[in-house]
Amino acid sequence: MQSESRVNVLMVDDHPENLLALEAILDGLDQNLVKAHSGEEALRCLLHQDFAVILLDVQMPGMDGFETASLIRKRDRSRDTPIIFLTAFSTSDDLMFRGYSLGAVDYLLKPIDPTILISKVTVFVDLFVKTAALKHQTAQLQVTNAELRASNERFRSLSACSPVGIVMTDVQGNCTYTNPRCQAIAGFSTQDGLGNGWINFIHPEDRVWVVQQWQEVIRDGKPYSQEFRFQWQDGTIRWAHVRSAPMLSDLGALIGFVGTIEDITDRKQMEQARAQFLQEQIARQQAEAANRMKDEFLGTLSHELRTPLNAMMGWARLLRTRKFDAETTDRALETIERNACSQAQLIEDILDVSRIITGKLRLVLRPINVTPLLEAAVEAARPIAESKNLVLKVDLSAAESWTSGDPDRLNQVFGNLLSNAIKFTAEGGQVEVRLEHVSQSPPSIPQSLETQDITSLPNDFLPPTLLISFADTGVGIPPNFLPHVFERFRQADSTTTRPHGGLGLGLAIARHIIEMHGGTIQALSEGEGKGATFQLVLPLLSSRARSPASSGIIFEKSQGLMRETQDNATALNEAVLQGLSGLQVLVVEDDSDTRELLAFVLQQNGARVTAVASAAEAIVALHDECPDILVSDIGMPEEDGYSLIRRIRTFPSAHIPDVPAIALTAYAREEERTLALNAGFNAHIAKPVDTLELISAIQELAKASVH
Repeated sequence: MQSESRVNVLMVDDHPENLLALEAILDGLDQNLVKAHSGEEALRCLLHQDFAVILLDVQMPGMDGFETASLIRKRDRSRDTPIIFLTAFSTSDDLMFRGYSLGAVDYLLKPIDPTILISKVTVFVDLFVKTAALKHQTAQLQVTNAELRASNERFRSLSACSPVGIVMTDVQGNCTYTNPRCQAIAGFSTQDGLGNGWINFIHPEDRVWVVQQWQEVIRDGKPYSQEFRFQWQDGTIRWAHVRSAPMLSDLGALIGFVGTIEDITDRKQMEQARAQFLQEQIARQQAEAANRMKDEFLGTLSHELRTPLNAMMGWARLLRTRKFDAETTDRALETIERNACSQAQLIEDILDVSRIITGKLRLVLRPINVTPLLEAAVEAARPIAESKNLVLKVDLSAAESWTSGDPDRLNQVFGNLLSNAIKFTAEGGQVEVRLEHVSQSPPSIPQSLETQDITSLPNDFLPPTLLISFADTGVGIPPNFLPHVFERFRQADSTTTRPHGGLGLGLAIARHIIEMHGGTIQALSEGEGKGATFQLVLPLLSSRARSPASSGIIFEKSQGLMRETQDNATALNEAVLQGLSGLQVLVVEDDSDTRELLAFVLQQNGARVTAVASAAEAIVALHDECPDILVSDIGMPEEDGYSLIRRIRTFPSAHIPDVPAIALTAYAREEERTLALNAGFNAHIAKPVDTLELISAIQELAKASVH
């Protein structure tokens, strides 16, 4: 036997499996779910039962949803029953207008979103229950009026004592009666609320849509339930829940509408306070997570910067206090230099992230052959791989592997991914580097394909691309961390016991660089201990996109990458052998240790050096002597290197404005280099200074000034 608290929900669909799915979704509402397999069966159900809402499939054999809805509306009992159309096809405007003309309250597309369906059915179930209660109340009022027709005073007493506001209108929607409670909630007097006067007391922000909905209710003669605000003349705002239903005569004719108004201001204020509390709680949790991430990063940064310092300072103190044989001394100096290079790389990574965040990372794009860059990265990493007894497999057989890119930045990415693969692979494991052409590949990895191998995508997806893979048999990536592997400052293990170093910046930098090249990068891993694969996709540059002349030059430079590096080293060594004999060099550096080092190195190579600590001392030195070369720091107190070189270039003296000048600065970004050259320097060298590079630059400027 059906419980009195349960209402009927009619589900109409010719497919039993769809009815079972709807029943499974709505079962938790604890209502009486009635199933009909056709329009005819639905009409039979409506003969003897009232329903809170009808879920009606549009496409059905025989009598379709629209015909069924038309017949439902022709029956008085079901004339106002809400109908939600269900369809597996996108609804056109014509179909939607047809459905709404038949009394549909909504359309839902299959497959049905359970949350949306439950929400909508719950509203109509609640509306049905409350409408039934309201109708019952209205019926009671009619009985009471009939019984008390001779005593209008008794009716007024009943209305005045009602705990909810009561309002009555005629068939045009003009207010004919409001009780004192309604007036107290809405803020108007008996006369002010009559006719359409009550509309003036609706909050200005709600007035337009409330009036539109009320006009629809009057036109369609349907029940109404809505929450909106009233604003009193003194500015007081009250929330109200307004319900109404059509009033029918004994013959079923519409004679007006009756409604109730309930003050829900306290509930709304509580809901608003709760929502604000939840928002503040979420914001606090996000801030706490950001602070934890920042603290973890700063802790990691401190560790990564201090660890090299430990070896450097330790060996430096030992070299000062004790005498070692040549082999131990060389090993100490090698350790100091290696750790200094490690610190320099950390600083470069941090600067790269700063450039990425500020949008100032720049690429110098040109047609390049990717194969030599990968070969160079492999050869650079091979000694480390061999020291761990790793199998290094390389397959770079793909021909014509050209793209438009910045070779320095791509070399940075390749080196980073290869060093990561080696670092996270245990001794005796395997690292594989593969270059191949993929006939079709996406320009970006959709979220739905984040864990899918790029090579498995359909062949007619997009034009050909280069696919570069770095695969290892190392520690793998935990599934919960895989979506965050390319985020800045994120590491799978940020504890003090983590076995691998690093700041967690390399992959974020790599992703940004690859995306700036018009490519994509993704990480694949089956889990911890199962290795990882990083796949890069770069646009493949066709032969028509490369001019023969430029292609030949770039190809030679790319093929000779390792040789070029060796040639540079040879040239620097030759520069040291040639020395700086006979050159007068003026060094301007405020840091005493750096100033002493530069002076010592230059003097050891035959130069006559004057070293000063400020721009003011440099001007005095320029008056006293005529240096062949000026080497100046940029960041100095009182007056920086930019100001100094500008003063020199506009100096009235005959020889001073033309002195060749080299800028030394710890500001190593491309913007600083451009600023230095625009200010008047002839060359720019970033700190930490490579003394061989400095000697070579001095020689080149000296030769140029002679010619």
